[in-house]
Amino acid sequence: MITHKYITKIVGVIMAVAVFVCILAAGYGQEALQASSAATTIMRYETELFDTDRMIQVDIRMEEEDWEDMLAGAMEEEYHVCDIVINGEKIYNVGIRPKGNTSLSAIAMNPDTDRFSLKLEFDHYMEGQTCFGLDKLILNNNYADATSMKEAFVYDMYQYLGADASLYNYAEVSVNGVYRGVYLALEAVEESFLMRNYGTRDGKLYKPEGMDMGGRAPGREGMDMPERGDKPEGMDKFEKGDKPEGMGMRERKGMPEGMEIPEGGGMPEGGLPEGMEIPERGGMPGEEGIPGREEAQGFGHPGGDFLSGSGGANLNYMDDDPDSYRKIWEGEVTDTDGKDHKRVVAALKGIEEGMDLEKYMDIDNILKYMAVHTFSVNQDSLSGNMAHNYYLYEYDGKLNILPWDYNLAFGGMGVGTGASSVVNDAIDTPFQGTDFFDGLLENEEYLSRYHGYLEELTQEYVFGGRFEEVYDRIRSQIDGLVETDPTAFYSYEEYEAGAEMFYQTVILRAESIQGQLDGRIPATDEEQREDDAALVDASELDMSVMGVFEMGGRK
Repeated sequence: MITHKYITKIVGVIMAVAVFVCILAAGYGQEALQASSAATTIMRYETELFDTDRMIQVDIRMEEEDWEDMLAGAMEEEYHVCDIVINGEKIYNVGIRPKGNTSLSAIAMNPDTDRFSLKLEFDHYMEGQTCFGLDKLILNNNYADATSMKEAFVYDMYQYLGADASLYNYAEVSVNGVYRGVYLALEAVEESFLMRNYGTRDGKLYKPEGMDMGGRAPGREGMDMPERGDKPEGMDKFEKGDKPEGMGMRERKGMPEGMEIPEGGGMPEGGLPEGMEIPERGGMPGEEGIPGREEAQGFGHPGGDFLSGSGGANLNYMDDDPDSYRKIWEGEVTDTDGKDHKRVVAALKGIEEGMDLEKYMDIDNILKYMAVHTFSVNQDSLSGNMAHNYYLYEYDGKLNILPWDYNLAFGGMGVGTGASSVVNDAIDTPFQGTDFFDGLLENEEYLSRYHGYLEELTQEYVFGGRFEEVYDRIRSQIDGLVETDPTAFYSYEEYEAGAEMFYQTVILRAESIQGQLDGRIPATDEEQREDDAALVDASELDMSVMGVFEMGGRK
């Protein structure tokens, strides 16, 4: 028989739990919360929006004049009000705005397209409003991706490994009932993402930008942005394939006389002039040789802002002064203060010193990030020189990396990314712009776990049937929508060719990674330069067919 004193205690515990659930429900809507644990929370939008067997239907309802005004002022990145009908559910007074970085600028300057990526912020005008518990939905426009599926597959790989990453799905997008195109829908990395992945933990989130070309980049005050469709002064509109006068490859990059770069990348006919070497991970040789990692950090801009993400965006430890890491703090997503910043700096210092990495890094998730990121060969990121397109999450002094923006994966950056360099990208030297991952790659235990995740991607995901299953599912979902897409960057024929090229590229990439894991193929950049005989033959591939970045969204 339960005594009175125990009944009182039990009632107290029940009341405390009830209060806790009410607090969660108030913050994310009663519809959002299905179950919770100490680490994660199950949100209703996981199944309502991101069940990939069923595409999302999104209809944006707003006055035509307001829609046109928003597109015309896209570089301002200001929110406008609209109503949204999503999978039959109408949500009123939603914030909407164009989004992007290089893609935003490129489309704004291109008079032939207004296909911007979009942010839908459900609680922008109505505090606490969500869509099945989701606070913000991203609609990506598949910029510079003829396949319309690179980014989807990267996020599918993250899900396969169980990494902390955004949920994804395809969305059929309309404006006032008129079909506008097929977009990739992503869960934004904000409050609901943090709740789903980390429960009620009070971590701090940053989105550092080593290279920011959007309309509101820090430090761009006084810099006039062009009106929609205008080119910067001195750059006239030119036909596809032409180069502006005075802006040829040779003039801009120091290309030797008589030497031409083949379309789609690769080695120039006749090889390189005597004494000229190819940089470790692509890029253009200079007259004085190729700078190493240390010299390259500031290459091309005083202080290294443009390429290396000085100010901490590349996550390299510099000193104990938080002001040295301004680009991290400028990218805060959650509210942070000086104490939060000091914890990040202390973690970067500990990681640089290689001491007690378990204390300063969420090692298992970062190893999963490294595996998928390495597979995808995305130079528009921390593995390139621009030090952006990722989120930094800190909790209790421990750092985690969250992925973002993969439309330019698999060679989509174009420069220095011929087919062989993409397919055979070295798995043991995957990051050139940051030392952040070096301690993991130099530790036998962590290197082995990283290799294990890569092997899961090759043997189970690609060769085990998951890749083909997802490929067939995506093609069946979007083929017809791409064919009738009125704003697509590519024709349906280009999409078909790009999708087929993507399939071949992923298969060969998996073959190369497996060969590197088995020791049959060199696994570092230096070893591959010394002996390329064992590399997977990618001569039949043409990376440009899958889409290559240029100002304007296609090539």
